[in-house]
Amino acid sequence: MNKYKNSEFHRIVKPLLDNCPFEETKKSKHHGITRYEHSMRVAYFSYIVTKLLRLDYKETTEAALLHDFFTDEVKEKNGIARLRQHPSCAVENAKKYFELSDKQEDIIKTHMFPVTFTPPKYLESWIVDLVDDVASIYERGKTMKHEIKTAVSFAFVFLINYIKMH
Repeated sequence: MNKYKNSEFHRIVKPLLDNCPFEETKKSKHHGITRYEHSMRVAYFSYIVTKLLRLDYKETTEAALLHDFFTDEVKEKNGIARLRQHPSCAVENAKKYFELSDKQEDIIKTHMFPVTFTPPKYLESWIVDLVDDVASIYERGKTMKHEIKTAVSFAFVFLINYIKMH
């Protein structure tokens, strides 16, 4: 959390981060990092953009933090089913622990548009959808870069050993 050095951002997210079930997102892998780290990134950059645009940055930041606050039964689904179902599950799970406004529900529920078909109603929802997309691409890129480096290193070691043996 210290990488996001903004005291106002920390004041907004602290009540949600102190929630025990939200702590579970630290144990769940997502794009090569944890769901917690991904959610923090999306929340922080959504906070920055909505604050710059003088939009409802507080509600947006909270909803962005909760956009992937789903349970493990969704995590076990594969492919498109997970992509389509996890936003609704995240809304339902968030409502168990937090009071959400209509705007926050929309932000969470539509963050996977167009995969989920329902377009966002609010500008803040569009922003979180786009920030989540960019964050996901960035995180996937970092993971793939590491995987490619590992594969190249393995191939190089294999090649050196093969040359030595022949």
